[in-house]
Amino acid sequence: MRSLARAALIALAVTLGAPAAPMLSTPAAAQAALIDINTASKEALEALKGVGPVRADAIIKGRPYKGKDDLLHKKIVPQNVYDDIKDKIVARQKS
Repeated sequence: MRSLARAALIALAVTLGAPAAPMLSTPAAAQAALIDINTASKEALEALKGVGPVRADAIIKGRPYKGKDDLLHKKIVPQNVYDDIKDKIVARQKS
């Protein structure tokens, strides 16, 4: 009987999987998750879709940016890459 109960619990755990990551509930929390193209490391930039080592180096070399759309205006990334990453990046200004 124990082995049957254990098997049922294992099957349930596999079916349910790991709990989902909590959603970012506040605008401040969502903004904190954005990657700042003015300060991000090369590794953080490479984590963005369409940004590899060469584009990450180009982003770093082109700093500082007044706005995230400078990536397009300075021709650092093409439109399709910008469209994929624009909601994941920000260009914060130093105070």
